[in-house]
Amino acid sequence: MSSKPSGNNVFSAAFVRTADGWNGAEVDLSAAEIADDLGDAVQEHLGLNGDELALLCVEVEDEWFAIVRYQGDQEPRTFLSDAQAGLSDALGELFTELAGVAPDKDTPDLGVRPAGDFELLNDLGVSSDELIELSMEEGVLPADTLSVIAERLAFAEELDRLR
Repeated sequence: MSSKPSGNNVFSAAFVRTADGWNGAEVDLSAAEIADDLGDAVQEHLGLNGDELALLCVEVEDEWFAIVRYQGDQEPRTFLSDAQAGLSDALGELFTELAGVAPDKDTPDLGVRPAGDFELLNDLGVSSDELIELSMEEGVLPADTLSVIAERLAFAEELDRLR
C-alpha cells in the first residue's frame, strides 16, 4: 500500500520536549505502510531513546490534520481533525486506524468530524474542548490550526522553522 496522498501536499514534523523546550525535525512518512511505521519514523528522525514526550504533527493540504502523542512504551494517542481522512488517501487510512475510527463510506459528506483522543494535549495546556473547537473552526486551514496549537504548546518557532 502506498502512503503517498493522491495529489495532496503533506507536511509532517515531530517535536520532542526537552529540558530546554521543544526540538523538531521534519519527518518523511512516504514509506509508511502500517501504523507502526509512523512511530518508527518519529523515533528515527528525533533520535528518541527513552521516555521522552514526542508529538507527530501532520497536515494534508486543506483537508485534515493529525497529532500523535508518543511517550515511552505507552500506546500512541491520536487526534484526527476529520474522521473521514481515511477516505482521501492511504496516509489518512493509517491515521484513522491509529485514532481507532472507521470512515463512513456510505455518507462521506457529513462535514468535519474530529476523532480519536481529544484529551491527548490536556496536560500540556490545550483542553479537549479547545482542540475540538480549533479543529472545527469554519474556514481555517489545518496548517493554521496546527500553528495555533504549536503556539499554545510553545513550539511554534520550531514549527515555523521546519515549514
